[in-house]
Amino acid sequence: MNKIKTLIIDDESLARDLLRHYLSLDERIELIGECTNGFEGVLAIQELKPDLVFLDIQMPKITGFEMLELVPNPPVIIFSTAFDQYALRAFEANATDYLLKPYPSERVAAAVNKAVEKLKSKTNSQEISRLIETHDEESGVLNRVVVKSGRKIQVIPVESIYYIESQDDFVMIYCSEGHFMKQKTMKYFEQHLDDQQYVRIHRSYLLNLAYISEIQQYEKDSWLVLTKQGAKLKVSKGGYANLKEKLKI
Repeated sequence: MNKIKTLIIDDESLARDLLRHYLSLDERIELIGECTNGFEGVLAIQELKPDLVFLDIQMPKITGFEMLELVPNPPVIIFSTAFDQYALRAFEANATDYLLKPYPSERVAAAVNKAVEKLKSKTNSQEISRLIETHDEESGVLNRVVVKSGRKIQVIPVESIYYIESQDDFVMIYCSEGHFMKQKTMKYFEQHLDDQQYVRIHRSYLLNLAYISEIQQYEKDSWLVLTKQGAKLKVSKGGYANLKEKLKI
């Protein structure tokens, strides 16, 4: 079999050094690069096209999970973490391999063996998608959203989001930084944004109350919200009831 092109993404130099040493003992592995954060990792995966990635979860700038959301058709991933209760539950639910720091060389070898089987099965993309979905379900209220536009990665604080528009399996996020497409559902954002600040006003729109300029009625059961940025958003009957409740009107 061809050597397994492998990439390490970890912000801790000691962790990279140790993992590099362990992998040097495995003749199946060809180490093609190392990254110190998720921004570098996204670009390296696109350019180097590794078969296997050892990915830390808790990293500065963006986490390992946020990084994976930006990578189409991800390679086989072996996660590493010091401790993350949500991540561990997600791994166990989806049978995805992970290394709990600190780990011995034997554990790395076992993880590589599992990765070899995944490379043969070609079911990795589905497993990663299920893993991210499970982690999403377990995680709490969002304080930021990570998006990608071309080669640029943007970290958006949720308070700067004006509104979110549904577009089938994607959403368009309108915010002070611009507007960005993301492959998440409206249900996900409705569940993970602060429900005292963000309200579903229509099947197509989730609105930040801080950016309402005016509410106008234009038919019997139809309204428009005008945002401070000049957008005009349809409001359904149920959405209007939601607005009245949140705004106490």
